Amino acid sequence: MAQESKKIMIEAKGLSKFYGPFVAIKDVSFSIPQGQIVAFLGPNGAGKSTTMKILSGYLAASEGSATVAGYDVREERIESSRRLGYLPENGPLYEDMTPIELLQFFGEFRELEPDLLKKRISLVSKQCDLEEVMEKPIGKLSRGYKQRVGLAQALLHDPEVLIMDEPTAGLDPNQIRDFRKNIRDLGKTKTVLMSTHILQEVDAVADRVLLVNNGRIIFDGTPDELKENGSLETPFYRLTGSN
Repeated sequence: MAQESKKIMIEAKGLSKFYGPFVAIKDVSFSIPQGQIVAFLGPNGAGKSTTMKILSGYLAASEGSATVAGYDVREERIESSRRLGYLPENGPLYEDMTPIELLQFFGEFRELEPDLLKKRISLVSKQCDLEEVMEKPIGKLSRGYKQRVGLAQALLHDPEVLIMDEPTAGLDPNQIRDFRKNIRDLGKTKTVLMSTHILQEVDAVADRVLLVNNGRIIFDGTPDELKENGSLETPFYRLTGSN
């Protein structure tokens, strides 16, 4: 397959995270090649956010290792973070700032040259459809616009890899549709890993599904391979033991 010859952009090897006797994730392993949109699917509490935080360098694994664009997220954190855009669930935003002020702040923090930063702010504001609200306080924006600001921040430094944790949670149907289009467009040039518990999300945007339950990956394949009788619901409930 042509996909197999592509550069591996995200790799997890035997990731485990323990909190005392509690096992958040156990022996999670997968690799994602360049240009793939992958849905990290599972019920709430399955270990999705823990894995995302480890991949982004925000949390240290108890066991195992992870790389982004070939850089170890623990040993080469600065290099890996330069190639990674991360949109956490309910990501913190400085609500007294405007979007343009927030992007300027993060761009300077990432040490982007002034001319490049100006160009990148202009580009991501268009990409995320923020041009009408760039001068408005973030605290006064809708949930959908706040999510777009978070995405713009994650894209500001033009990363090769984008990791998003429940990116459409709390959005209305129109906002979800717009955000899914953004994800599909981003997948044309970037590697995308997106956690979700929403089955429609998987069908709408993903090339591949990693299904996780009780901290372990229990399925790795395409959405069509996971489906039973054209539906994702039956196998999801059966494999995750949903009540």
